[in-house]
Amino acid sequence: MPQSPATPLPSPKERRRLREAKSLSQADIAAKIGVTRETVRSWETGRTAPRGRKREAYVKLLNAGATPSAAKRGPKSRTPARTPARTPAPVAATAPTTGTAPPTQPQPQPLRVTTTAAPPFPGPRDHSPAQAFDALCAYCAPGLVRQTYLLTGRRGLAQESVERAFQLAWQRWPEVAVDRDPAGWVRAAAYEYAMSPWHRFRPGQRHPDALPASAADRAFLDVLLSLPPAQRRTLMLYDGLGLDLPETAAETEASTPATAKRLLHARETVAEQMPELADPEVLHRRLMEVAGAEALRLPKAERVRTGSEYRARFWTRAAIAFTALIVGATALTLRNAPTQYEPPQAPGTAINGVPPRMGPGPLSYEDTTLREKLRAELTTGNPRLTPQLP
Repeated sequence: MPQSPATPLPSPKERRRLREAKSLSQADIAAKIGVTRETVRSWETGRTAPRGRKREAYVKLLNAGATPSAAKRGPKSRTPARTPARTPAPVAATAPTTGTAPPTQPQPQPLRVTTTAAPPFPGPRDHSPAQAFDALCAYCAPGLVRQTYLLTGRRGLAQESVERAFQLAWQRWPEVAVDRDPAGWVRAAAYEYAMSPWHRFRPGQRHPDALPASAADRAFLDVLLSLPPAQRRTLMLYDGLGLDLPETAAETEASTPATAKRLLHARETVAEQMPELADPEVLHRRLMEVAGAEALRLPKAERVRTGSEYRARFWTRAAIAFTALIVGATALTLRNAPTQYEPPQAPGTAINGVPPRMGPGPLSYEDTTLREKLRAELTTGNPRLTPQLP
């Protein structure tokens, strides 16, 4: 998750420390910036980072002094803010489009966390870091590879994305181990890598991947991949995994109303092309069926740790070599550079008294007479070669 070099962002722990030093709660920060409390929590855990104007506002708010009202509230203002996640009307309107007009007051469908979604990762507390990481990999990798395949439609890219996400998690394991949701941290990293627009320029991604064996699965995958990336990810998190709307908004770095609109448009597009999937429960089961029908290679925890350590060593050595190259080039430049000022050569000056260089002029009368005489005489034959007495 790249960060803009124009606006330096403190580390996740420093963000939380600055917020607490100003006696502000996560709800206060969210209200001032215009995001949800879950988004602020995601920023402070390092799972995601703000971007654009929200990043600038967040940094400015952290660096600014505490407001008097916030200082008076103190710890009592840390009550979680009410989120409108339970009552967005667009999310409830999931009925298929028919010829009859919809009711004026549709009953909102309660947002639910499906029972098929995996519970939060328990995280063994008494194990070594390697054992805890292996447990996290074995717990999350099977479902995460299938979810990434539905987002990209490419088996190789899905496997590579999950492996790179776990490598990044192992590099930042002290941060991931204390996160409230390590599985969500890895999931967000895998989704970000899988849906990066730069993959389209890779030579291996120019050719289409093998289609599913079932015609129904192919049709459903085509409809799913026709959605914009933001809607596709929102649909996967909410209807596929069963996350709540605030959690989906926090993971996609969007506000709750924007996430609800994305979900509504995604459902409408799917229901328009496949009316039998208008019911969210049917859509959820269909997502799980298509994801489970593919045989995908799972990353091995030991291989992921070895690959992560190898990549860290490689880039560290590359950085050291590049730094040494810069130092050597600088030293060579200083060694060969002149040690004193050498004034430039003065431009040439004109010399007086020398006539300008000219071409041949007109012939005089004597020259003309001589030329005519030479032309009148013979130029060949014996008379020209025989000497004559004067």
